[in-house]
Amino acid sequence: MEIRKSTDFHSCLEKPHRKAAGLYHIPIGTTGALFKAKEYKHENEKIQIGILVQILYLVLRPNKTKQEKKTRMQLKTILNRIQKFKSFVYQSVKMVEVAGALIIHINIVARVHSRPVCSGCGRKRPWYDTMGPRQFEFVPLWGIPVFLVYAMRRVDCPRCGVKIETVPWAEGKHSLTITYMQFLATWAKRLSWQEVARAFKTSWDKVFHSVEWAVNWGLAHRDLSNVRSIGVDEVLWHRGHKYLTVVYQIDRESKRLLWAGKDRTIKTLLKFFREFGKERSSRLLYVCSDMWKPYLKVIAKKSAQAIHVLDRFHIAMHMNKAIDVVRAQETRELKSRGLNPVLTNSRWCLLKRPGNLTDKQEVKLSDLLRYNLKVVRSYLLKEDFQFFWEYRSPYWAGKFMDSWCKRAMRSRIDPMKKVARMLRSHRELLLNWFRAKKSISSGVIEGLNNKLKLNTRKSYGFRTFRATEVMLYHTLGELPEPECTHRFS
Repeated sequence: MEIRKSTDFHSCLEKPHRKAAGLYHIPIGTTGALFKAKEYKHENEKIQIGILVQILYLVLRPNKTKQEKKTRMQLKTILNRIQKFKSFVYQSVKMVEVAGALIIHINIVARVHSRPVCSGCGRKRPWYDTMGPRQFEFVPLWGIPVFLVYAMRRVDCPRCGVKIETVPWAEGKHSLTITYMQFLATWAKRLSWQEVARAFKTSWDKVFHSVEWAVNWGLAHRDLSNVRSIGVDEVLWHRGHKYLTVVYQIDRESKRLLWAGKDRTIKTLLKFFREFGKERSSRLLYVCSDMWKPYLKVIAKKSAQAIHVLDRFHIAMHMNKAIDVVRAQETRELKSRGLNPVLTNSRWCLLKRPGNLTDKQEVKLSDLLRYNLKVVRSYLLKEDFQFFWEYRSPYWAGKFMDSWCKRAMRSRIDPMKKVARMLRSHRELLLNWFRAKKSISSGVIEGLNNKLKLNTRKSYGFRTFRATEVMLYHTLGELPEPECTHRFS
């Protein structure tokens, strides 16, 4: 009997003998060292060889049962389901060891007869040549780095010349895939950038470039057509009195960061309005800001038709500062004259609202009100001004303000007289709060500023303005995100 090696072992037996040997379920083309007989002398010999083939198949087959074949899942199958690229196929997946660390390499090849896309004009062009394999970092699996490996092609473009092709999983010279950059950018909203780098075994620079890519994409695709109300404020971002100018959208439907610029000068805010555009600026209905003069000048010039509302929070802050100055001066006078220091430990009794005082502070305040001190008269003036915000009509609110300013000027308390002069010089802007029907408030701005400070503190600050700017847009800008087959959240 002559025995020879073959992969088509169905031909070793005729149909009735294969049935007797139970070989109907053996597929044609199964790999392995299987043998078949070329000539047979007896029928029993045929059946014995068939049984031998059956045993060899059971030992060498890749899948043991049909049920296991149905439930088996390969990495290529998952990628084809979640991350499929047009005109490209996943050729193979292998795990390699580099410097003692495991790395997964996913080889990608272009489909047969597919034409590469020119990176210059974005059109399909004829193939010119193929460059060496290039690795693109993908989302890690179980802490194992994953790289897409692809040999980039060059195109012969009649318009752009010989150019490298563009691929759907990466942009330009980025070594990170778009999916991986979205993955890192998503986690960078929840954690500090350094924590993201440590958690996913990457570098801070890669996290920064991922967030920067997401921010640039979002800024290019965001919609600014529905902006009707904006708030302008300054925020300290670095020691040494280095400020940022931030502009928020404070509409009821949307509250987000629109723009951030370095410093708090006239040029800084002018840059925002130039980028915002004349048409959008002309559609603004309300603008809220503090009393910083550069902001007032630019807003009056670039958005004169909008109702400019002054920040209520900063007015209260100026009054509290005036009371604090009066208290410090009067405390020193009492000590120099050898009188009872009744103003000791009274700062927060005078600065806090009556409804927020503790029991101990209420007792202290009631004791202070028995004395005819300048700080007590300043406190009463401050509390009396709170009735100003309860008016509805701009006319009667203006009457009340004029009356209050007269009493403050006659009080002979210099810090309070300074506050009265400030209110008189901004009288119309203060009354705009009533013209806006009390719908615009600085509370939204202060809330967004608190989020800004929280994200800065979470990262222990940033050394450069660019990193700070990217962080602000990423966390407060509510920027749109590119569509992806899988969302990491």
